[in-house]
Amino acid sequence: MNSHPAKSLCSVVVVLIFVLIAHSVRAQQPGSTLSGTVTDPSGKAAANVKISARNIATNNSTEAQTDSSGYYIIPDLAPGDYEVSAATDGLNAALKVRVPSDPTANLTLAQQNLPNAPSSTKTEPSLEDLGFSPTESQADAKRQALLDKRTHMLKIHQRMGLITTVPLIATVITSLSAGGKSEGTASRDLHVALGALTGDLYGITAYYAIRAPRIPGDKKKGPIKFHEAMAWIHGPGMILTPILGAMAFSQKNNGEKVHGIASAHGPVAIVTAGAFGAALLSVSVKF
Repeated sequence: MNSHPAKSLCSVVVVLIFVLIAHSVRAQQPGSTLSGTVTDPSGKAAANVKISARNIATNNSTEAQTDSSGYYIIPDLAPGDYEVSAATDGLNAALKVRVPSDPTANLTLAQQNLPNAPSSTKTEPSLEDLGFSPTESQADAKRQALLDKRTHMLKIHQRMGLITTVPLIATVITSLSAGGKSEGTASRDLHVALGALTGDLYGITAYYAIRAPRIPGDKKKGPIKFHEAMAWIHGPGMILTPILGAMAFSQKNNGEKVHGIASAHGPVAIVTAGAFGAALLSVSVKF
């Protein structure tokens, strides 16, 4: 007569056992593992770099650190979309992955802003400034590093160009009194010295413009096109002007009147200086 309560009790016990077993099985199932490598802009392994994997849905973050070979591993991640980021010594990188379908996230550090970082930390132009989408720029950190190098070299080019204008203007001014008939006049020697200094500084200026790496896919804008067009005028002019000047200097010192192609020294110098000034203004004044 007491069999019914006993059967009920047994059923409850069996159900509880199944529930406990199912919970235990779920608890023993590990989450997904995310791993990868971190390299610096030159491609070398970046050791001891802090890694953060942020779950975009929950905003929870899990952190790790790279070993001596630049390798990291983040275990027990719940399925979902993650933003993986790395940062060290002013360099950073970020990448979006989906766990567990994307078990590997390799990052290349570069000087770029992490998502949601304050805009005030930006010190260099980004690939977005050249028309690349955020996805393209994040996927190609080496291109961003190339842009940083080009920006640095062109800044030096710009500064040297401004410095070169000082002896260039002085050379043009002294040319007005450098045509005396007497040999070895002070004004003529000063004109030659200033011209030589201008040529040396111009060579350094041109070096940084020529050696600055090109960015694949970068389209030049109007002022830059004009700036480079002027270089085809003042570049040859900077070579031709001292040659003609040396010829004119020799003729003057020999007591001769400047003649032949040497007489073109003045006009060539003026055209060269004008083209150099126009090139400088084209990238200094917006139009």
